[in-house]
Amino acid sequence: MKIRKTFGVVLMALVGMGLYSCSDDLDNNIDNGLRTGKASKIELTKDAEPVSELQFSMGRGTAIIGIDADGDWTAEVGDTTWVKLAVHAGHGYTNKLSYTKLEVAKNEGEKRATTLSVKSGSLVKMITINQNGIGLDPNDPFMSSFTFVENMGMGYNLGNTLDANPSGSWWDPEDKTPYDFETSWGQPETTQEIIDFIAERGFKTIRVPVTWWIHANANGTIRKDWMNRVEEVVNMVLNAGCYCILNIQHDSGDGESSWLRADMDNYDTISERFKSLWTQIATRFRDYDDRLVFEAFNEILSANGEWGDPADEACYTAVNKLEQDFVDVVRATGGNNEYRNLLVNPYGSGSSAAKLAGMEIPNDIHPNHILASIHSYDPYWFCNDTTDPDAQQWYIYMFDSTCQQEIDDIFTRIEKRFSGELGVAYIIGEFGAIGKHPAMAERVKYAQYMVQKFKQYNTTGLWWMGLCDRDELEWTETDIVDALFQ
Repeated sequence: MKIRKTFGVVLMALVGMGLYSCSDDLDNNIDNGLRTGKASKIELTKDAEPVSELQFSMGRGTAIIGIDADGDWTAEVGDTTWVKLAVHAGHGYTNKLSYTKLEVAKNEGEKRATTLSVKSGSLVKMITINQNGIGLDPNDPFMSSFTFVENMGMGYNLGNTLDANPSGSWWDPEDKTPYDFETSWGQPETTQEIIDFIAERGFKTIRVPVTWWIHANANGTIRKDWMNRVEEVVNMVLNAGCYCILNIQHDSGDGESSWLRADMDNYDTISERFKSLWTQIATRFRDYDDRLVFEAFNEILSANGEWGDPADEACYTAVNKLEQDFVDVVRATGGNNEYRNLLVNPYGSGSSAAKLAGMEIPNDIHPNHILASIHSYDPYWFCNDTTDPDAQQWYIYMFDSTCQQEIDDIFTRIEKRFSGELGVAYIIGEFGAIGKHPAMAERVKYAQYMVQKFKQYNTTGLWWMGLCDRDELEWTETDIVDALFQ
């Protein structure tokens, strides 16, 4: 049975089993009044079906327990150090439920269990409460997402490469090879030498962003030569001893050809295409080991391409449904994909309070194999450049306490949501002071501060490309690179 693994999401549940007495005297108490000290039934149900246990994931969780009893009742839990009840006693009714709220604390240890005991008159119902922990399933051949994050080290994005998707009158895709596409945004053809060069500097994880739509036929089937080239680059990363994150990149976003949108009006069509794509990718890589991670998609936006919080909250529903599609499709391909760690993001890969609140973690057949990611180029006008002279007035040139506070606030929010409420490991999938207007010394301060935050929260990040000349195999921003490995 598939059990919901959504960490910290409020779970509204009516839980239970029926328990009946054959005593005529007790049966008569139903009509003769309550609070007699006797009861003929306790019914605790979930969707009208009897159950005998509650299952919680690692994160903080709650359940509303509906109690159908015809006599007064009391409730208690066996271990109050991690399970709390809001109401410990109530009256019985003949035609409606009474309720208590159960809350479990975040579990930072091994799996644990206790019982909920509900008593009415001489009748007692025992329900088992289970909560997942950080410990691996003893039959799990792969490391958990928590262990994966601990081992990732500093990461690097191989940007503007397999994600390149040129368009316009200057680009005629007819008869173009995968290498033509790969180099169309100014980066050289990826080689093992380039990947080794990045790995030898200390980067332990390389994210390989890939744009797929431009390499698919009308039925959505990926061209064989493109899939082969993607696999070649993934193999280079793994051959270098690094972890690899493989994703869907510019199929989402605000580009004219971006079809992967947070759009409930067109969800069915988008979902069918999305599932077909991930079925092809996951099938191709299902025998790869746990150093390969799949990421559902990059910065997914609404049909209107809103980068801020979307006006229509249904966009969050679309993101959550698509990420559930992603998990289900990957798991269904079997092989090592049954346990492979999978990466999901909030709307736009953003970290605003609304985007984080709108995110749910997909159900999964195994605990602790999903991790979350956000992207952070913050403060925005410190980290980014613009060609708009009017916007340049907002440039930030000094990395000061105000900049630090903005970063602090982001980490506070994502730690609270991901770790505290949803109970999942997380990373910063993209970060960097990629603008050139701050002086190098200020950008170094930014890099140092981000590393400090990674250590504080036991996570890591992946710098967005740059830093080196891949053609010449030279580090061009050595001060920043040194700061990342301080």
